[in-house]
This record gives sequence, C-alpha cells and structure tokens, in this order.
Amino acid sequence: MGLQIGSLLLPSRIVQSPLAACSDLPFRLVARERGLGFCFLEMVSAQSLTRENAKTRRMLATLPEDRPLGAQLIGCDPGMMAEAAAILDELGFDLIDMNLGCPVKKVVSNGEGSALLKNPALAEKVFRAVRGAVKNKPVTVKMRKGFNDPSGDEAAEMARRAEAAGLDAVTVHGRTQAQQYAGHADWEAIGKVKRAVKIPVLGNGDVLTAQDARQLIETSGCDGVMIGRGGLGNPWIYRNLEEGLSGARTAPYIPSVAERKATLLQHLALQRRYLGDRQAALNMRRITVWYTQGLPYNKAMRVAVCSTMDCEEIARVVAEFFDNLPADAPPPTVPLLLTE
Repeated sequence: MGLQIGSLLLPSRIVQSPLAACSDLPFRLVARERGLGFCFLEMVSAQSLTRENAKTRRMLATLPEDRPLGAQLIGCDPGMMAEAAAILDELGFDLIDMNLGCPVKKVVSNGEGSALLKNPALAEKVFRAVRGAVKNKPVTVKMRKGFNDPSGDEAAEMARRAEAAGLDAVTVHGRTQAQQYAGHADWEAIGKVKRAVKIPVLGNGDVLTAQDARQLIETSGCDGVMIGRGGLGNPWIYRNLEEGLSGARTAPYIPSVAERKATLLQHLALQRRYLGDRQAALNMRRITVWYTQGLPYNKAMRVAVCSTMDCEEIARVVAEFFDNLPADAPPPTVPLLLTE
C-alpha cells in the first residue's frame, strides 16, 4: 500500500528518516535491496550546501536504483533555505523536507531544528520561501511535538502553518525537544496534529515492530510511519512492517546468522566502493554495533574492528564473529542513536 504526498506516490507507508552519519548511500542500498521503498539522505545544512562545502556535496551521492529519494534541509534563514532547496530541486531529488525536530544543543543554539518551534512566524517564512523555490515537487517538514510543551499544541499549530504555506505533508516525532530521547513517544500528540490538518501526517518514534506501527496508526490516525534507529543493522524491518500491516505476514522475518553475516559484509563492501577504504574502516566502527548489539562476545569483535584501518582485516574479524555464533542466536537489540 502506497502513500500519496503531493505529486509523489511513495511505494510504501513505511519510510526511513534521515539519520546523521548513518543514512548514507551504502546504508540505503542495503536497505532498498531488502524492502525499503523511500528514504532520505542524511540531514543537509542549508548553509554548507549554499557555500558548496565539499563534504556536504559528497553526502548527496546517489544512484538510479536509490529512488525515490528525499533530501532534508536544516537552517533558519528563509533566503538561504530557499537557495539550498533550489539546488536540491535542480539535482533531481524527489522530495524536499525541512528539519524542525533536531534537539541537539548546538543546533538549537543556532535557532535551527526544534528551536524553530519557538518561533512559528519565522518557521512559516521558511516554509513559504522553500515552497516558492520548489515548484513541482513535494515539500514537507519533520518536527517534534513541541519544544517543551508536552500537549502537542505547538506541533498542531506549526502543522497548520505548514499547510497554509502550501506544504504537502508533515512528520511528527512524539517527544519534545526538552525530552531529547527520554521516555516514550507520545502517539496521542501525533493524533492531535493529524486532526489539525488535511495534508498527510506521518508518525515517528518508538516503532520497531509491525505491532508498534499498527498501534501508532490506530492511536493517531496517521497516514504513514517514519522509522528512525529501528532500521540500523536491521534492513529487514521495512518489509516486516509493511507486510505485517497488510496482513501478508503474521510473524516477522528473522534472518539467519549466515544472512546477517552476509549483509554486514555487503555493507562493508559498499562502504569501500563508494566512500573508500579509510572512511569505510572508520564507519564500520559504528556499523558493526548496529548489527551485533546485545549479541554474545561482541565486545572483543568491536575492539578488533576499532583497532585496525585494514578493511580486509575487518571483514575477517566480522566473518569469524558470525561463524562462531550459534545458529539460533537472537537478533541484535536496537542501538542507541540520538539523532532520530
């Protein structure tokens, strides 16, 4: 079952959020091969993009099979955000999103991310500027339920402003900025936003199983579900959620130890191909955590991975780790990641 956002029909109601330092091209390719229909790049700074920062430009790398693909901008200057959105539009991204959800102190102190929830007038100027710069593609916004107000009223008001500015959808993470990632996501607050607007609303926060996704939709009435850290080291989650919601699957697909090993080694190979051996070796220090969190004897494996810059050695260590796991080893637990 797809999801219509403006002129774009997404192949699934399940989408992957932008995750800083995570949702790069190799991550997306691994996930798409296993059922991901729509994904975002890592969050892009409007300032860095308009100043032609080389690292930011590298983050925009994609391939024909990596579609449809959204790009998320962060910033608070309407003119700069419009300029950056026009660049992304020209580069051919299928959807442009704006970040009003990042709770990180450095971002908030710049007036960006969730800080814009405190300044709805400025946020609306940003919405209108970006909408004006992107003529024929969907423009959306992702926000938290509020800055420090737990009621959800701030998000509902912001969503109304987004709709009035011509945006095509909103995504709501069910925590405030003040909460950071503590407690549980408030799905009732997402429902308050859904009732405030006519455009599609996606819910985000604490969805790890098909049962979670179903409960989020039933509680909030949201039109789609955005996955955050649940996709890390678990590229099978997207198909599990979609098929679980449709009734095509009554129990989640659990990959074998051998399949998990092959998938992590594929992830390493793609890191090397598209980012080079040095960056791949550095990235594997966190990627191995995604695939092995909570598994027995993973500490020694991680120490070994972090002790070398040799990708062939990393591949050997990873293979040996999985080869020594029992065939009935449980799936890894969800890694802690404070960027959802």
